Amino acid sequence: MDCEKDLIEKARANDQLAFNALFNEYWDFVYAFLLSRTSDPNRAEELSLETFSKAFDRITSFDQQRPFSNWLITIAKNHQIDQFRSTKKEGFTAPLSEDTIHEVSSEELSPEERLIASQNLDYVLGQIRSLKKEYRTILKLRYFDDLSLKQIEKELDESSSTVRVKLFRAKKMLANKLDRESI
Repeated sequence: MDCEKDLIEKARANDQLAFNALFNEYWDFVYAFLLSRTSDPNRAEELSLETFSKAFDRITSFDQQRPFSNWLITIAKNHQIDQFRSTKKEGFTAPLSEDTIHEVSSEELSPEERLIASQNLDYVLGQIRSLKKEYRTILKLRYFDDLSLKQIEKELDESSSTVRVKLFRAKKMLANKLDRESI
């Protein structure tokens, strides 16, 4: 596919429109693959966004003699396996039951724990406030108002790919800010 090769070359030259076109072209393919592996739409969405992030960070290493879709799926599969292993090491091998969640949430925090929790939340909110308005808005809609991507598309009157890209960028910017501040 000559058009795909052109897009990849432009993406290698940091052409944002080429990145967006590749993202739009392969989103459903990568998401469906990860959904089949996780059986969790939210997790599949997160992993898909992270897959595209990794792919675009490494686009210069892509061998154009091979299919781009295979390269993306390899990144997706390896990333999903890495994430699974890291959560397994941390002891998060199974979701918590409703009873467990109720028991944990009903335990009273000490005054010190409440202070630390509120300071951490204030810090994260401060970092969110430092983002551009369009990124603050999309993070608020997704994580504070708990809207689905479809609902955000309607709320912002934007295409699904635009919403996904903005959400991806907002999360990446916030993560970078939080990482920089923790050093």
